[in-house]
Amino acid sequence: MERSSVRLNTKIDTENAMVVACFPSIGMVSSVVAHFLIDHLELDFVGAVIDPRLPVITLVQDGEPLPVIRAYAGKPQCTIEGCDQVILLMSELVIPEPLVNDIVWAMLEWSKENNIVHGVVIDAFAKAGMKGNLNGAEPTVEYEDTEGIDVVGIGANQKVRDMLSSMEIPLLNQGVIKGINAAILSEARRRNLDLMSIMVEADPRWPDARAAATLIETLNKLLPTIDLPHEPLLEEAIELENQIKAMMEGASDAGSENKPGNSMLYG
Repeated sequence: MERSSVRLNTKIDTENAMVVACFPSIGMVSSVVAHFLIDHLELDFVGAVIDPRLPVITLVQDGEPLPVIRAYAGKPQCTIEGCDQVILLMSELVIPEPLVNDIVWAMLEWSKENNIVHGVVIDAFAKAGMKGNLNGAEPTVEYEDTEGIDVVGIGANQKVRDMLSSMEIPLLNQGVIKGINAAILSEARRRNLDLMSIMVEADPRWPDARAAATLIETLNKLLPTIDLPHEPLLEEAIELENQIKAMMEGASDAGSENKPGNSMLYG
């Protein structure tokens, strides 16, 4: 049986890239962030992560068919030493748990073969006292809840933890990460990779554009090409939310057919 694999356009030069991973998160934060980066960093669709066991669903946006897990690439300015391009891996669908380890292994083996220099996982956690909305796949964290929107970080090695500190992102003191983001972090730690997770506090009851805007502002420390003031940034995040929700409406029914009572879609 064919296994998981990363298939990109052969013309794409992947060496010295930073990979940004955006898989389903509370409040649709990761999807809003991914679509924002695609637009503002001028990233082009370059391929997909393939596994024959993934649900047979194609999302459509602006007349274009989109694979379940897809890849975008471009060459924006990057503050990571040795990084001269960005590859974004994203999905709006929760990856089925039996496939997670195979898909993560394929992505990290591909990263090793292609000399990827850094990785960033985009994630969110539910506000204190609120239950997440990812059917048991949401992270649970203990953090210092402030009046503002809190951001925390996780580093797979000490170098990255020091980097998070220099970015003034407090390290997550304690928590449990689940699903594909958990597998990425765990395997990155085992391999001693330069990979971090940046997590933002989000409201799980509905898409949280404000949380997405806060995380985008934090990412500006790594990819300093985002020059929008906060209010226009928030307005754009809200618009992206609406586009993503519209795109997902049709796929929601298809996801329910694949697994009755346990949709593969989030939100």
